[in-house]
Amino acid sequence: MSPGADSLGLSGWPVAIVAGGLAKRLRPKTDKIPKALVTVAGQPFLAHQLHLLKDAGIRKVVLCVGYLGDMIEARFGDGAQLGLELKYSYDGPHPLGTGGAVRNALEFLGDQFFVLYGDSYLPIDYGAPARAFLASGKRGLMTVFRNEGRWDTSNVWFAQGVIRRYDKEELSAEMKHIDYGLGLFRREAFTSQRTGRAFDLSEVYRELIARDQLAGYEVEQRFYEIGSPEGWAELDALLRKQESLVQP
Repeated sequence: MSPGADSLGLSGWPVAIVAGGLAKRLRPKTDKIPKALVTVAGQPFLAHQLHLLKDAGIRKVVLCVGYLGDMIEARFGDGAQLGLELKYSYDGPHPLGTGGAVRNALEFLGDQFFVLYGDSYLPIDYGAPARAFLASGKRGLMTVFRNEGRWDTSNVWFAQGVIRRYDKEELSAEMKHIDYGLGLFRREAFTSQRTGRAFDLSEVYRELIARDQLAGYEVEQRFYEIGSPEGWAELDALLRKQESLVQP
């Protein structure tokens, strides 16, 4: 369990995992299954995510699902076998995007919560950004990593502990960091958006930056992901290596 997780009470913090995308870059792996169920090191990717969150002291997870989401619910159910409480929020007839999916799930998320991308594997102390979020008093917090274009395109200008700019389309030389894949929010960060409207989480982040309501927290541990075939292969190899080290 992460240092300080018990004292912070992360067991009461829901995590929204945004897992409703079509995962086109992983095809043909995702022709008949959602990305969350793609096998990584012998298990569905979501199983690795959930074990990581449980080890961090988290117990409540809301899965924001769309494409073949019923397969995810059939596989993981209410989470009791994993020692977790799982709930499901379905996009409905049309994809809602990462932001719209979280907006749609607010009834399950309470006043403050994490948001985790459905293809991200983030082996960090989840308590540290949560403490920074509470200390900031702001409506949102983005975790960032000094990427400098190494593992993906850097898209954040982060300087003196402040997120100056975030844009996935219009890049600039000041952008040395990347959106790490984990955010923290207060409910009111989403309530200005209409329920049922499709929008990206980046829209919420940019609105918070404009209102000086987005805190930043720099993570030292690099991220892993399965959003691309290369990312899947790298994480598969990493987890297989870790498992071999703990086996007798």
